[in-house]
Amino acid sequence: MSVRTARAAVWAALPAEAALLGCVVAGVRIPGAVLVAAEALVAAVLALEAVVLWRLYAARRRAGADRRDAARDALRTLVPVAVRRLLAHEVRTLHSLGLWVLRRRHRIPEGALAVAYTGPQTAIMYALLFVSVVETVALAVVIPWPAVHAVLLVVDVYGVVLVLGLHAACVVRPHVVGADGSLRLRYGALFDLRVPAAAIAAARVDRRYPDGRLVRLGADGVLDLAVGSQTTVTVELTEPVECVRPLGARGFARTLRFHADDPREVVAALTRVRTDASP
Repeated sequence: MSVRTARAAVWAALPAEAALLGCVVAGVRIPGAVLVAAEALVAAVLALEAVVLWRLYAARRRAGADRRDAARDALRTLVPVAVRRLLAHEVRTLHSLGLWVLRRRHRIPEGALAVAYTGPQTAIMYALLFVSVVETVALAVVIPWPAVHAVLLVVDVYGVVLVLGLHAACVVRPHVVGADGSLRLRYGALFDLRVPAAAIAAARVDRRYPDGRLVRLGADGVLDLAVGSQTTVTVELTEPVECVRPLGARGFARTLRFHADDPREVVAALTRVRTDASP
């Protein structure tokens, strides 16, 4: 019984279960035999997942791994990396929301410069939050069915929390210029790249408007980390650094372009550290 078989069973069963749940919530009468068969299918898939997970765990234990490492390796093998990263992003987003409420920031070392980058997107995020709240209220008024109303209310409220959490994560997780000249680039809970001081050759203010995704790594080794479809700082590296994109894809970058609300302050900090360190 392979990992591929277990994953295929999950991807086949989950959509069917979601469709069935939607029918039940909408009040569609479903024969009892169909419900029993559907729940039996879900139970069989869960049992299959448990068997495959146990076999992976046992194999790692026989190879000499301790219990914790064996369990971690089994989960990593069975659960796709994109799913694991999405779950981790969501947990970090909710944690960031708590830090935001407490007016704290995430891991800013003593003597380091915290670099804000939320300026171009703040208005958009609050507009999106307002639209989400209005939609939640409107659906609560329009939908007459109590069951559907309850489900959509939970979904909409959680969506509002995630939108607020995404903005909070960007606020409490700024870029960081270390006292030693190192650089840490972040975008909320979705992206985190550490660049050692020795790998940074030069930095300059350089406003650009790249096309494409939030995190874009080109074939030429240029990494664009845009906010509001713009970058304001370019950092040239002495050697490539490995970066991991939000869903787990990896690559190497030789040039970093990112947004900072005050790009001159960032460039001045990076330049000052290198000037002080030079003989």
